Amino acid sequence: MTDVEESRNAAANVVVLVTAPSPEKAQEIARTLVEERLAACVNTIGAVRSTYRWEEKVQDDVESLLVIKTRTEAFERLRARVLSLHPYQCPEVIALPIVLGHAPYLEWLGASVGRVS
Repeated sequence: MTDVEESRNAAANVVVLVTAPSPEKAQEIARTLVEERLAACVNTIGAVRSTYRWEEKVQDDVESLLVIKTRTEAFERLRARVLSLHPYQCPEVIALPIVLGHAPYLEWLGASVGRVS
């Protein structure tokens, strides 16, 4: 498979970033997304420091970061599920396109996420 073919396959996939208030909440969200086939894989990175403006105040919090691999077509269902599980009023749920990737990994990713019916 050429890089161009890999690129076409990659475009169907995204990496979604979500922050969570604790490692326990991050793991709950991660496990639910994989169990429900909304994500192929979720990496949890603990103890990231987030500095942001919220309600006109600068906040500085320690959070966990979820790095979620899924199909583009599953993003809206994944987003809705994260919102249903997340304690924040306005959680971060952003998708970044996968431009290129290792073809076997991308095939596995696609096969691991449930299709929209």
